[in-house]
Amino acid sequence: MAMKKEEVPQDDANLLEGKFKVVKYALNEDGEFEKVPSVGWEPENVALRQAWEVVNERVEAARQQVLRGERSPLAYHMARNMMEADLLARHVDLPARRVKRHLEPSGFSELDQALLERYAQALQVTVDELKQVPR
Repeated sequence: MAMKKEEVPQDDANLLEGKFKVVKYALNEDGEFEKVPSVGWEPENVALRQAWEVVNERVEAARQQVLRGERSPLAYHMARNMMEADLLARHVDLPARRVKRHLEPSGFSELDQALLERYAQALQVTVDELKQVPR
């Protein structure tokens, strides 16, 4: 049975920062299907919150590795953008093995300005931001 327009869940957990998203289609007063904006419903919000917690934990773990000198800042920015080496490699037109090499502090320190700029553009940061992580 189709959901009616007034039955579309609006359980705002502020995960979408006040932005609506479209929840499939619901029946309007005339019995026709239409898109209905919604801020979500509780089970979806719980799943979203848990997913973001995992992402944030990975970002923090990468940041700590950079601060300990185990990884380059590239690892942090990749985690922040939810990117793996293969995906970033495609964005900067490099083999994934080279990107993985640049995740090591020694490999990252060898990067020239042109490649730093390609990484920065792909990760939507400046070159200066790419070279560091938040303290």
